[in-house]
Amino acid sequence: MVLKPLPINPAIGLPVKSQSGKVACMSEVRYVGGVQLARLLGSLPKERPLYLALSRGVRTLIQDGRLPLGVRLPAERDLAAALGVSRTTVTSAYDNLRTEGFVASRQGAGSWTALPAQGGRRHGGLVFTAIRGDQAPGTIDLGCASNGAPDVFTEAVEAAVRRLPEYTCGPGYEPGGLLCLRAAIADRYTERGLPTRPEEIVITTGAQQACSLLVQALVTPGESVMVERPTYPHALGALRNRGAVVTTVGVSDGWDVELLADGMRQTGARLTYLIPDFQNPTGHLMSEDDRAAVVEMARDLCVQVITDETFAEISIDAEPVRPLAAFDGGGRVISVGSASKLFWGGLRIGWIRAAVPLARRLARAREPMDIASPVLDQLIVTELFCDLEAVRAQRAEHLGASRDAMARALRERLPDWKFTMPGGGMCLWARLPVPVASALCESAQRGGVRVLPGPMFGVDGVLEDYVRLPFALPPADLEEAVERLACAYEGTGVEAPHPTHPLPAWV
Repeated sequence: MVLKPLPINPAIGLPVKSQSGKVACMSEVRYVGGVQLARLLGSLPKERPLYLALSRGVRTLIQDGRLPLGVRLPAERDLAAALGVSRTTVTSAYDNLRTEGFVASRQGAGSWTALPAQGGRRHGGLVFTAIRGDQAPGTIDLGCASNGAPDVFTEAVEAAVRRLPEYTCGPGYEPGGLLCLRAAIADRYTERGLPTRPEEIVITTGAQQACSLLVQALVTPGESVMVERPTYPHALGALRNRGAVVTTVGVSDGWDVELLADGMRQTGARLTYLIPDFQNPTGHLMSEDDRAAVVEMARDLCVQVITDETFAEISIDAEPVRPLAAFDGGGRVISVGSASKLFWGGLRIGWIRAAVPLARRLARAREPMDIASPVLDQLIVTELFCDLEAVRAQRAEHLGASRDAMARALRERLPDWKFTMPGGGMCLWARLPVPVASALCESAQRGGVRVLPGPMFGVDGVLEDYVRLPFALPPADLEEAVERLACAYEGTGVEAPHPTHPLPAWV
């Protein structure tokens, strides 16, 4: 029998008590072993005292999301043995983390990861959303990662309008989507190494509807679902609205399939939502080896995988990678795609690739929502698929220039911000030297640039040392945006930390 994970109070990092006042047994709480935590921390630093370096390393894992909140830490002797240090060193490190508020303990129950009490306050007095709101004149909007329409868009619209009379003699809606569009999408999957038939494709009104349909069909309220941290905020919203118990695995530095599998085992989750292609917001691209390992994990644990491929076609200089479902022979991987990022955000057309029985079920399930997606929009996307390579080349040229301009500006004006240059997608995931993302974004918005703080992309208030920086705008706009961000950052009154002892390699 798989035990359900108990809800964790993130303020203290301990399981919520039952009505009887008893704490859950330890088998019901997610944990990390000594060997696993040692692997996450990496090689031992040379700095001394070692307990402070160890404390900073664990704190960093908590802050950047690689170590979820409410996870039971290994016993002191187990971690000491795994690291090859004395138990006193680990005891001192845990004590330091308790003093800082990143570890909470209860006698006889162990120690859990937590956040300091003030960590519950996020985003100050402003509400950050991923949707463009009323902006002051001259504001540079880095809240939305989206392109304008490509050069071939007008021709595609004209061709679609010419084809429209072919469909006006009928009812005007098809819940599964127009056959011509489903065939174009199926052909593209086949070209990318994943043989696909039109019957396996369901057209939706955007990728967000696709995610909502899948959550409604596959998730039971109260069921545990594993997601990446950070991840796409609207996917989190769909899961919350369904009443799912959202658990996380950190991907700020890329995917750790072993950690993902351990999390799935411990929480009993039977569904995971992943973004393996230029992950939003980190920009990471999952390797083919990791894709094969994820599918093997899904097969071994009887897990269903929803893979969000919204950015899959937006490669700048990365080598092509086959879709995650190309490694799956059992129907465990369900793919979600979108026309909005590659073609234009105003085209609210998405799709789901799934086994035929599930595809038919999803087509029926969407009828109460909107019956079907707009015919003209589907025809426009069909025409754009005919010019797919030209559009991809234009996006790569434009986004490559903008990405490089933003990276240069960040290195010049904010050299202590760290990021990994993505090979595609539309975002840089920038790490600040201090956890002030929400305060920075408030200050930046007043200074004329809108940007989203890291906690928006998580579920429990961590990631305060990250901001997402889309590079879809022209280079000159991005350079000005970085200048305004630098001024806002200076205005927060914070400086990079200068600890008494140098930061270890873990940090």
